[in-house]
This record gives sequence, C-alpha cells and structure tokens, in this order.
Amino acid sequence: MGTKSLCLLLASVLVAYYVYTPIPENIEERWKLMLINAEFAEWLDLMHYMEVLMMITSLEYTAPISDENVTVTDTKFNNVPARLYMPRKQSSGLKRAVIYIHGGGWCVGGSGKCKAMEPYDLLSRWTANKLNAVVVSVEYRLAPMYHFPVQFEDVYTVVKFFLQNSVLAQYGVDPNRICISGDSAGGNLAAAVAQQVCYDLEVKVKLKIQALLYPALQTLDLDLPSYKDNENKPILPKSLMVRFWSEYFTTDVSLQEAMASNRHVPAESSHLFRFVNWSNLLPEKFKKDHVYASPIYGSSMLGKKYPGFLDPRAAPLLVDDTKLLGLPVTYVLTCQHDVLRDDGIMYVSRLREVGIEVIHDHIEDAIHGVLMFITSPTDLALGHRVANRYIEWLNINL
Repeated sequence: MGTKSLCLLLASVLVAYYVYTPIPENIEERWKLMLINAEFAEWLDLMHYMEVLMMITSLEYTAPISDENVTVTDTKFNNVPARLYMPRKQSSGLKRAVIYIHGGGWCVGGSGKCKAMEPYDLLSRWTANKLNAVVVSVEYRLAPMYHFPVQFEDVYTVVKFFLQNSVLAQYGVDPNRICISGDSAGGNLAAAVAQQVCYDLEVKVKLKIQALLYPALQTLDLDLPSYKDNENKPILPKSLMVRFWSEYFTTDVSLQEAMASNRHVPAESSHLFRFVNWSNLLPEKFKKDHVYASPIYGSSMLGKKYPGFLDPRAAPLLVDDTKLLGLPVTYVLTCQHDVLRDDGIMYVSRLREVGIEVIHDHIEDAIHGVLMFITSPTDLALGHRVANRYIEWLNINL
C-alpha cells in the first residue's frame, strides 16, 4: 500500500470512528484516544494492536529539554536509566523529592534508554516546578523483552540508591520528605517498592508518602465488577489488561488464555483469594448487581512455571496485613470507567483496616489513563484538573 493510500485510509477510518464511537467530551486529545483504542486498531486491521500501541507511544517520546523553570537531564542511578527534573527556584532549605514510575502495562511508556513520553515529561515538569521538588522518573526495562522481576528490580535499585543520605545530600533533598508515585503499571511498581522499603533494614531513609494513580494491584481475580463493567471501554479493555499481565511474566500464550477465562490460579494458592475478595472489600456502590462467585482453579503447572503472578512484588494486594502496617500516608486515585478501578478501591479498604491514613480520590467521569490526556498548563479539561488535584495533594502532604 502506497503512502498516500495509507494516509487516506487512516483519515477515512478516523472520521468514521469519530462519528460512530462515543468519545468522552472531557478528553482533551481525542485523536490520541481514537488511535490507541483497541477496537480502532482491530478495525483498521493493518498491524497487531500492540505494534500500534508501541508506534503511538514512540511518537510521544521527548528529549530532555530544560526550560526556564526546570533543568532536565538524563542520568543513571546504579546503572538504571532515569530522567532527573531539578527546579530552578532558589530555596533556603532542602527540597522535597518525588520518585515517579511511568505506566504502560510494563510494555510501553519508556525504554532501556531515557525516552520519556510527553505526558509523563509534562507531569514531571509541573510537579518539579509547582512543588519546587526534585523529580526522579525511572526508566525500567520493558516486557516482553524482559519479564518480572526485572521491572521491579530496576525500580527498587533506583529507589534504594536514591534514598542514601549521600545521594540525597548531593541533590539537596530532605530525607524526611520523599514520595514514591506511579500510574497504572507504574502504580503497581510504586506500591510493591513501598512495601519492600518498609522492611529493608539496609534502607535507613523511609518514604513519607506514596501516591498510586489507577494502579494494577492484583493478578488473581480478573473478573471483578470493574472488569465486567468496563470490559470494552477505551484505552484499557479487559483483553489488553490480560495481555499486559500475562506478558509481564511470559510470552507463553497459555498463561494469557488462562487469565482471559479467569482460570489461572492453582488450587494450592486458594488461600490468597481472601486478599482480593471484593464482596468484603468493595463498598456497596461499586458492587452494583454483581454477585461474588467462588474462584474456578486452574492448572498447577502454570503456577509452577510462572510463579511471578502469585508474588506480592507483582501483585501488592497479596501481602498479609502485617506487611501493610509500616506503609506511609497514601493517596489512591481511581477512575470509574476503568478495569483497574476495583484494584485501587480494595487496596484503600485493606490499608484503612490496618490503620494506614488513606485519601481515596475517585473520578466518576474518567477513563483509565486520564493523566495521559494533558497538554498545556492552561488546559481546564479533565486530565489537567486531575493532575492539579494530584499535585495539590502532594504539596499538602509532602
């Protein structure tokens, strides 16, 4: 197919998609939503959806360009790439710091080199400038080339290195005012790292707060009310989330197929379901007319071959309550139209049950990935407003 013909086809399909598919009115970059929606990619039938997704995200990579407010540089912390945002404002004392982990299903959103996507770059700039804080954006290795626990280990390596007093002093950071944050798969990694930091005796400096933005937190039940209600919603349909989860652990499609039917957990791991029993952990308004059903167990072979999906470092909701006790003040953002909504809400419930201070910020009219739809600081649409709420919470609590 020639270039002109391909462009004409793309334009025609975009117009048709725009006309026949309802797009939320409060989304700023509607073209982006159309391009990365799974249904659009399947309709276009030009290439595999994951290839489309990687192509779109690669177009959004941005170089480390400093501006009048923030100095941006690419660096490495203990050989793991990271992008550093240093505010230019003069400060009489030590600065706050935010360690941010990007989302993208552990598969997209960054690369082995520092190639931050524009929305993440913009969010980090706003955070650094508005909070006068040092922001460290971690660039962990991606699936499917690398599988769990590589992503967790990359992030943990950066966090553990940065939390050294000598490193904090180098960047003028107050050791008592450090946050870890992330969205989606990044929220998963942030939550898992925060749990590990609590009980790592080698880490003397602890995190003050954690902020988890529509995080993925459990691998056991992929048939939660939020998965059913939002099975075919834009950005993150259930089929894509299942693929992200499975490719985090392996390229073996047998795990993906078992997860898609929600029959992947072996009977010998049945005790873990108490940590994700939504009938006990979800408020009534989110249960709606759904009825909890006992799990249907899968092959023991999958659990033996790919034990990562039963590991709390991959699924932070699977830890015992005693492992939650040392966690810092927590902010959890969830979106109504999101398969991951109930993951975040169940974590809120469990943290509150053990006495952790939690702010739950639920956005009724938002889809998954709302913070990917931010453009300029003058925007007053949903993505920008949500970003402001998140940054304001950081400003108050950090």
